[in-house]
Amino acid sequence: MTGDRAGTRDAGRAAVPYGAPEDAAPAVRKNTRDHASHTVREDAPDDGAAGTDPAGSRVAAPDGAPGRSAPVSLARNRDYRLLWTAQMLSEFGFHVSVLAFPLLTLALTGSAAASGVVLSTMAAAQMLAGLPAGAVVDRLSRKAVMLGCEAAQAAAAASMVAALWWGSATVVHMVAVAAVFGVSAALFEPAESATLPNLMPEGQLPTAIAVNSARSSLGQLAGTAAGGFLFAVGRVMPFLTDTITHTAAFLTLVPLRVPPRPEPPKGPRAPFGRDITAGLRWVWGEPRIRVTMLCAGALNLFFGAFYIVLVVRAQAAGTSPGRIGVMVAMLGAGGVLGSLAAPALYRRLSPRTAVVLVFWSLTVLTPLTLLTPPGPPTGVLFAAMALFPPVANTAIVTEQLLRTPDGIRGRLTSVIGLTGGGAAAGGPALGGLLAATVPAGQAVLICAAGIAAVTLLTTANRTLRRLTPVPDGT
Repeated sequence: MTGDRAGTRDAGRAAVPYGAPEDAAPAVRKNTRDHASHTVREDAPDDGAAGTDPAGSRVAAPDGAPGRSAPVSLARNRDYRLLWTAQMLSEFGFHVSVLAFPLLTLALTGSAAASGVVLSTMAAAQMLAGLPAGAVVDRLSRKAVMLGCEAAQAAAAASMVAALWWGSATVVHMVAVAAVFGVSAALFEPAESATLPNLMPEGQLPTAIAVNSARSSLGQLAGTAAGGFLFAVGRVMPFLTDTITHTAAFLTLVPLRVPPRPEPPKGPRAPFGRDITAGLRWVWGEPRIRVTMLCAGALNLFFGAFYIVLVVRAQAAGTSPGRIGVMVAMLGAGGVLGSLAAPALYRRLSPRTAVVLVFWSLTVLTPLTLLTPPGPPTGVLFAAMALFPPVANTAIVTEQLLRTPDGIRGRLTSVIGLTGGGAAAGGPALGGLLAATVPAGQAVLICAAGIAAVTLLTTANRTLRRLTPVPDGT
């Protein structure tokens, strides 16, 4: 689940529905143009004349206007399919390598600490590059950024293949490759998120976000499962697979057509640091974005701690690694099912209901894990917990992308990613501290109490009531 934010600072802006004509909200449109001024032109489609969408079909006209046909469905949107396929390949290969890194480090050094250093480097590089990456994405061609990220990851994975082939792989080399992966993730994610709304009508965006969530879950599940098998075949195989998938992703993105963006204004460009602070001010100044970001971050903090506590509890109870693996995998399986159901749920639930539903479902289900034995029975509860976050994520991300001007969408995603990264790092640390200092049952109750407190605050928050549903356009 990702964060989102609100916007009562400008009451006129918050009151204007998405898709309003230019003269319906001059203040909103002027604000959008101002923030988008420091942007560059993307690669225009070959047939990118006015009146066509990125997929090459005519853009839908207002009701009753003659001479224009409806936009293509999301399933037939050429450019969305290219972006989705490229990222499916990339995420599969990435998770193959993520599993292989600690296995290879242990095989070469026998040190669990060294394995942790490699994976920590990846996470640290992504967090440190996060805020600058958003500003870079808003300055440069987003397609070029995505291509550069895929090329860099393919080259880094290929270097591991060469090192393993010649028997010269070292921990230092793996740390360097992990850093490349982390920085590439920090750049690619805001570039993709900022591009997505420009590839389709607003009404199709919620479905696209939900389908992307399913893609991420599938990529993680398939990549993790394949990574262990490939490493058993040969140490070089996971990284060879990653090289192939990132290369394929690069080639898939080459024909992607991204609509043109406004030309940058003439004269000196604003300092890079000022671009970063402008993104931070935007996120904090939009109440709907700010509130949902903070609520989701707090929830992820306590759930991350809860997850670690349950794994430690299962190990202490003598649960076999295989049964623990099944328990964890069921969390991912529930996420896939939830992502597939998210478009239908989004159409039936208000955005606020979708968000609050996640918080209350976790509040009810987390204490029940004390009544179930570790392993697959707890995995059933894990699967149930993962069913509703995708629809909440759909509501939140749709709101934040449509509320934010195109020119700062990259920085928006980076700020949210930094908040999520902090929760992702703090949650396991909190869980490990609890597991080491109090009995497992008490640790679970402390996490459940934290989740319940966040749920009550989220339910009572009035800002969430202003989240705006988007009419179905699939």
